Amino acid sequence: MVARQESLGGSGSAAPPEFTTAVARLRAARFRPEVFCEEMPAPQRIAPHATALSADVTVDDEEVATGRLVVLHDPAGNDAWEGTFRCVAYCRAEIDAALATDPMLTDVGWTWLIESLEAHGAEHVAASGTVTRVATDSYGAMADEPGTAQLEIRASWTPVDPGDLAAHAEAWGELLCTAGGLEPVPEGVAVIPSRRGQRGFTP
Repeated sequence: MVARQESLGGSGSAAPPEFTTAVARLRAARFRPEVFCEEMPAPQRIAPHATALSADVTVDDEEVATGRLVVLHDPAGNDAWEGTFRCVAYCRAEIDAALATDPMLTDVGWTWLIESLEAHGAEHVAASGTVTRVATDSYGAMADEPGTAQLEIRASWTPVDPGDLAAHAEAWGELLCTAGGLEPVPEGVAVIPSRRGQRGFTP
């Protein structure tokens, strides 16, 4: 697959070899069959070079989580990043309305991210982010509608080895699945991705 032009360099400048290699590694990521992932236009003003992915997690034709992953690259380096690459992730998932009142929910959400990175061997530094609970109740003519709740995770981190971006993307994919309520894959069981889940990652 030929990546969109905006995925390879927000400034329009030629992508350096290290970024081109990182994008190739990112495209090698493999996800669970429930994850539909594809490339999307990357932000153009945050860093000289960027690429981005979007993903939805669907179970029984119902979307349970959605998110995006942006990989930024600044050859000159960035003190705040502690490196030249930065992963920026977003995850939103529907949750039981009763869970929105759990004071530990945001801590659990952040733990999901860190554990996903560790489980995939995605070494990183300078992780930061927010976890937000969003609860919605209906009133008036809509009073009979049940309340809804969502969990939103926004995070960024610096990969220690940009050549291993597949692991970081797979960790993000696992975060989406966990937030969406999917059971973890038992240890030792191989996951065979569906074609639907890999669109955008094959030539």
